[in-house]
Amino acid sequence: MSIDPSLYCPRIQGMVNYTFKPNSTAAAITPLGIFTIFLHGLFSTIGIVENLLILIVVGFRVRRSVISIWILNLAASDFLATASLPFFTLFLARGKTWELGHSFCRIHSSVFFLNMFVSGFLLAAISLDRCLVVLKPVWAQNYRTKELVLKICAAIWFLAFLCTIPFYIFRDAIPQRNGNTQCYYHYARWLPDGPFNLVELCEYREKTFAVFKLMFAFVIPLVVIVLSYIAVNTRLASRGCRRSYRFVRLVVAVVVSFVICWAPYHLLSVMEVSLSLRHPSQMAIAKAMPPAATIGFLNSVINPILYVFSCPDLCTKIRHSLSAVMESVLTEDLAEFARRRSTMRSSISNAEVPLRKKSSAFATKSETETSEAISTNNGELNNSDGKDDAL
Repeated sequence: MSIDPSLYCPRIQGMVNYTFKPNSTAAAITPLGIFTIFLHGLFSTIGIVENLLILIVVGFRVRRSVISIWILNLAASDFLATASLPFFTLFLARGKTWELGHSFCRIHSSVFFLNMFVSGFLLAAISLDRCLVVLKPVWAQNYRTKELVLKICAAIWFLAFLCTIPFYIFRDAIPQRNGNTQCYYHYARWLPDGPFNLVELCEYREKTFAVFKLMFAFVIPLVVIVLSYIAVNTRLASRGCRRSYRFVRLVVAVVVSFVICWAPYHLLSVMEVSLSLRHPSQMAIAKAMPPAATIGFLNSVINPILYVFSCPDLCTKIRHSLSAVMESVLTEDLAEFARRRSTMRSSISNAEVPLRKKSSAFATKSETETSEAISTNNGELNNSDGKDDAL
């Protein structure tokens, strides 16, 4: 396949012209790759189950409130992210080659970036909401309504969707000379009409997108989260209120998990576009990027544990829901078993009726023949007695 290298940015040209191809898929998977595939499968399974459980329980068995609306939106975003993990796991397992087409490459990547922005915006909004409840209790009592929170969540999704559009536009399935396909950025698309320098344009777009992700999906939400909890802690301390250990632990866990999960990905993204293409660290960054993205997905698994399972009432409802589901399943199984037993007994009874009739008919026939034989014998005996009397 002939590929024109002028159609790609310099970073992509090296990827396209990469000709080495291992003899087998197994040989292409390194120990780090195996560990990454395992993490993807584990995070995907746990994330899908727990977020789906939260969506069902909070959506149908919990009274609608401000907190439940926040949790539902966060669980929906995390469910989308974890549901897309199996496809990236397939990409890694196939030797890092994308086999699902150009369109699905853009869609799959967009889900990842959409979750990145929605999670950051929602975590910041939830932290700010708790801050307002403590700092402005009267305002929160009067204006903090479910309708307002629904509008804020809709605005968050819309804003995150707008932030995701550029990543959808410049994402593409890029074929390589060795036969593999990479789902990666294609910044040489949508070129300007006037004269331009492709190298400079590519560098500008790469750095702009990396800084854009870093600021809007990580730095700004993190600043809002930290400042909100600092304000809450300061106000409670000024009132002489004792902070519960569970509250302090939740705050620390939220900040730490958000930083640990997303900092490696954003740090590597900035380093990748800041260093020159010939820098020795570029190879290490390329190898570390998939595990960093995997750790970013881990935030979608940790969020339900922090924001949902820390609530005792919600945990009780989840346990009751699971018990109700199991009880329903067992009840249906027992009912099905009883129905089958009843059907089997009916079949046996229906099969026994003709046998009873046949046996009854046979017995009646035998009794009749026996009676006729007895009558005949009695007649013969009577005749014999008459003859003897005559003699």
